[in-house]
Amino acid sequence: MRRPQLLLLALSVFVARHATAQDFSHDRFRQLDELLPTPNVYRTASGAPGHQYWQQQADHDIEVEIDDENQRIIGTEKITYTNNSPDTLRYLWVQLENNIFSPKSNGALASIAPSFSEDKLPFRTMSRLVAARDFDGSVHVTRIASSTGKPLPHRIVDTMMRIDLPTPLAPGQRISFHIDWNYDINDATTVRARTGYEYFEDDGNYIYELAHWFPRMASYTDYAGWQNKSFIGSGEFTLEFGDYDVAITVPADHVVAATGVLQNPDEVLEQSWRRRLREAESADELVFIVTPEEAEANEKSRSTEKKTWRFHAENVRDFAFASSRKFIWDAWLHDMNGHRVWAMSAYPKEAEPLWSKYSTHAIIHTLDVYSRYTFRYPYPVAWSVNGPVGGMEYPMICFNGPRTEDDGTYTDQSTSSKDGKYWNRSKYGLISVIIHEVGHNYFPMIVNSDERQWTWMDEGLNTFLQSLAEQEWEEGYPSRRGEPKDIVEYMTSENQVPIMTNSESVIQFGSNAYGKPATALNVLRSTVMGEELFDEAFREFARRWQFKRPEPADFFRTMEDASAVDLDWFWRGWFYTTDHVDIAVTGVRLHTVNTEDPDIEKPRQESEREEEPTTRRESWHASAAKRVDRYPELKDFYNEFDELDVTPQDREKFEELMAKLEDDEAALLGNTLNFYVIDFENLGGLVMPLILDVTYDGTDTERVRIPAEIWRRDARRTSKLFMTDREITAVALDPQLETADSDRNNNHWPAKAVPSRFKLFKEEKKKNAMQLAAEAEAEASTSATTSKDER
Repeated sequence: MRRPQLLLLALSVFVARHATAQDFSHDRFRQLDELLPTPNVYRTASGAPGHQYWQQQADHDIEVEIDDENQRIIGTEKITYTNNSPDTLRYLWVQLENNIFSPKSNGALASIAPSFSEDKLPFRTMSRLVAARDFDGSVHVTRIASSTGKPLPHRIVDTMMRIDLPTPLAPGQRISFHIDWNYDINDATTVRARTGYEYFEDDGNYIYELAHWFPRMASYTDYAGWQNKSFIGSGEFTLEFGDYDVAITVPADHVVAATGVLQNPDEVLEQSWRRRLREAESADELVFIVTPEEAEANEKSRSTEKKTWRFHAENVRDFAFASSRKFIWDAWLHDMNGHRVWAMSAYPKEAEPLWSKYSTHAIIHTLDVYSRYTFRYPYPVAWSVNGPVGGMEYPMICFNGPRTEDDGTYTDQSTSSKDGKYWNRSKYGLISVIIHEVGHNYFPMIVNSDERQWTWMDEGLNTFLQSLAEQEWEEGYPSRRGEPKDIVEYMTSENQVPIMTNSESVIQFGSNAYGKPATALNVLRSTVMGEELFDEAFREFARRWQFKRPEPADFFRTMEDASAVDLDWFWRGWFYTTDHVDIAVTGVRLHTVNTEDPDIEKPRQESEREEEPTTRRESWHASAAKRVDRYPELKDFYNEFDELDVTPQDREKFEELMAKLEDDEAALLGNTLNFYVIDFENLGGLVMPLILDVTYDGTDTERVRIPAEIWRRDARRTSKLFMTDREITAVALDPQLETADSDRNNNHWPAKAVPSRFKLFKEEKKKNAMQLAAEAEAEASTSATTSKDER
């Protein structure tokens, strides 16, 4: 870990431990200057790239073959590396992420043991544990040589490989070198990962979805030097942009989907497929390039010939591909304001009828919505491929898992439609995962954040945009994340870390890196900044950093720079602490102006006195004999005098007061406004704006929005004054559930109970929740690289 990142992580942990809901000693509005890196010529104080911003370039020329008989990868590549930094480099670091499948890798050795409940373990979990133990997918590097063929010294360190250069690489210079390698491909249904194959026993075929399959350059950055942390499983990939020429050799009856544009369609595509592609260029609907019937016939073939598919991709940070003879292939050429993009899907018959109905539509929907909030999608292709990987993203291509059941239904036995098909989990699961994974083209494939360090910068930002795209799909779309009320349980849970935590140290991964940052941005957009201002600032961040590598500080600073809104309190609370939102309405006090006129004030006081209830003590003693009644001589003037009687002296004092006042001052004594002071208490620690519904005279309700700065003097308690000529009869805090307030019972004046219902059940001997949770955890722990969709 680099020293600035280590310091930042230490500060984050310190803040999380000491800035609890009970600790109000620190300033919630203190600026983040001491936490954010100092601006420089590479990254400015405004959050924009500096005038000397630089990044490296890594171009790849690759030849790879899938050994379909033995499920192996055999590859050779030439990497051309351009040193755009101001530093001289004496060695290079190359990533070998597939080494995570070595039994001796840090990812394997540091994997957390599954939880065994009552000495029971599901067969499927045991099968995966054994498969992971027996499989060795280590990368075998067979040659590293210079462009002249001279061997280069190198050292493999877990999932990283250092190549020592014969002469130092000076700023502005470039070097080319060659690497040959091979490895065994994992069965992704047992050794769960972001890559691998799936075997179909019924027809004896495979689907290959291949990622982090080739040696690729580690990133060298202005803020951390070499990003050469090992790949353990959660922290994903930090990569350089470059151009790719990739030749993929597969059985001749395979169909290949990949990053980039196919360069030799006449050599690898059937004549009918090429014809349909030409027809699709002018079609206004989805076109099957490989029809379901052709795919089913194709999967019965076993060609002994091979074909090489050649792809070219410009300015991408990675390359992935999928290959199978089972693929149905559909396509739609989508016009994005003059930029035409091929939206395409590849899937086996086992995914039908779900995929042909929704996949390509979901791609196009994602490109349209995301482009509106960021920048126009720049690439020529966007693929969605069904296979064994639940959900994972790469430039121009993503792998998505949801399928129909064996009987063709969409699944989820809790919600059936009239025709007997189940529409809930598989349908919306597929649409959501495609939106999410296609959306990753924007973050981090183009806005190229450091995933090995900060998961939230790609997952959180993307999940936020996913929630917006889902709500534009249909009314009432069942989004899993984004609504503030849905994050309450996590934010009030134990065993949390701040969002600003290194990827490998995140606890409750999905809620921390996906759900909480997505919710935070929804709150920031709708409640703090307003939709239009937020959208302008967010679009500016995306525009500034497309095809560049932003850090968290660049995002925080740009959002403030483009909006003129001080958001340090928001970043500090939501991203650097584990505080939650719980704000209570603790009281409403009414004040009116004292007119000082005794003929008005004393009758009013007398009326108030008469309305006071008789105390129990007064009632008890009321009938008791009084001494002054037995001895009247003890009475004097004060026994008859009422201090609320108006006297001549009272009137004289009032006239003297009025004589001293200016006309405008005297007029204020006749003010009839009601001065209500509403008191609030911050119980959760996280300061937030106050959104109030104030009801007047029991009929009219006004929505009042008070910025978070009302807490700037005291983060524990604050008050707000309302001046009105009407009576305030009710106050409701956060009426539309905007702020993730954890306790709605204290959000009302007068107090109002939030209703709930008991669900009765019959006790019986069965697995309890802890046992079920333990089994689920055991299953999830069978691999250090569980798919992101499952996480």
